Amino acid sequence: MRHAKDEHLDRLEPLLEELRALEGLKEKSRGVFYRKSKAFLHFHDDPTGLYADARLDTDFERFRVSTQAERRTLLARVRAALAAG
Repeated sequence: MRHAKDEHLDRLEPLLEELRALEGLKEKSRGVFYRKSKAFLHFHDDPTGLYADARLDTDFERFRVSTQAERRTLLARVRAALAAG
């Protein structure tokens, strides 16, 4: 699965804006977020849809983010991970 291209990230722009607003995340390049000095979240495109890999604990978890409901789920999980420290 390859990293999402700009044309795919364009479809995720509202989600990216919400992620950019979260304290504790820094966007190093478009769609690639770090927490402190560690990679935290990035996006992939695949024939089956758009996906995010997020390091909510020690390993990355994959989340489908093709629909609004899937994006809300990811955002809720990211917020919970950031709140937990």
